[in-house]
Amino acid sequence: MTDVTGAPVATVDVLNTLFHSEQGGHEQVVLCQDRASGLKAVIALHSTALGPALGGTRFYPYASEQDAVADALNLARGMSYKNALAGLDHGGGKAVIIGDPELIKTDELLLAYGRFVASLGGRYVTACDVGTYVADMDVVARECRWTTGRSPENGGAGDSSVLTAFGVFQGMRASAQHLWGDPSLRGRKVGIAGVGKVGHHLVEHLLQDGASVVITDVRDESVLRITDRHPEVTVAADTDALIRAEGLDVYAPCALGGALNDDSVPVLTAKVVCGAANNQLSHPGVEKDLADRGILYAPDYVVNAGGVIQVADELHGFDFERCRAKAAKIFDTTLSIFARAKDDGIPPAAAADRIAEQRISEARAR
Repeated sequence: MTDVTGAPVATVDVLNTLFHSEQGGHEQVVLCQDRASGLKAVIALHSTALGPALGGTRFYPYASEQDAVADALNLARGMSYKNALAGLDHGGGKAVIIGDPELIKTDELLLAYGRFVASLGGRYVTACDVGTYVADMDVVARECRWTTGRSPENGGAGDSSVLTAFGVFQGMRASAQHLWGDPSLRGRKVGIAGVGKVGHHLVEHLLQDGASVVITDVRDESVLRITDRHPEVTVAADTDALIRAEGLDVYAPCALGGALNDDSVPVLTAKVVCGAANNQLSHPGVEKDLADRGILYAPDYVVNAGGVIQVADELHGFDFERCRAKAAKIFDTTLSIFARAKDDGIPPAAAADRIAEQRISEARAR
């Protein structure tokens, strides 16, 4: 099906999002293709008002190219807000590589991708995301000096999931402080959906703090890695069973986006949602649905900023303790958002957006 110009309607919808909707406003979107290696990628720069756009590279088998473009646009916008609230001098960008990394990822493909990132001349700084790892960034860096998340052996900071999990834990502590008057998770039941790169580190923080943990993951090996080490951790059959679990205090979505939707929110038993996944709200209005049910939502791009804090620091000579101190401030940032939400009579997600938009707007005005 095409419109009067002959362009596919799905493509027109993406362009309408980019140029006309509130979810658009991006500065630049680059479509990348290298047929020799099989690379198909989208690089989206939402804003460079605060500095070069910084955000990871997602490698994922999207159902369609349109879905990939839409995801890149959403993720890039989220990075602008995340970097702003993390206090970084970076704008927001994101890249997606289309395809199953288990099947098509090669050094040749990653090198071709690196050349495309390099062609932007430093307007975009890339890093790891779903489907890409430290070893991949080492390859990309062979063609592009604007690459972070590299191995220590290659001048990088290594695995950013360590501080991502630490930041989410700080967000949980702030949520507990706001809701229950005590930042400890001791005696609280926390459900984690997705115990991969970030989720398995989060389990460790919670167990050390005395929480009771229940997990689920689509990959059996990810679950076994946890239960073999910590047999006290219980396992839910799937995410649907997890969110309905009796006595759940905190729900932590740590897989892909869209976890909070019209189906999940009405049956969610937890009083707090705080997780590492990006774009957890499936559509505008879900944040109000959560508030109406009395569920405290810690905005995802606020609490999962530990990783981007780490890779940003890599550009200036990485120091782990300096990064950890910055990531610890996620506790105070989250509390300030809850306070702003209460003062303005709006959900925390809207309050976080207002604070981020204010910082970006002030930067543009300079």
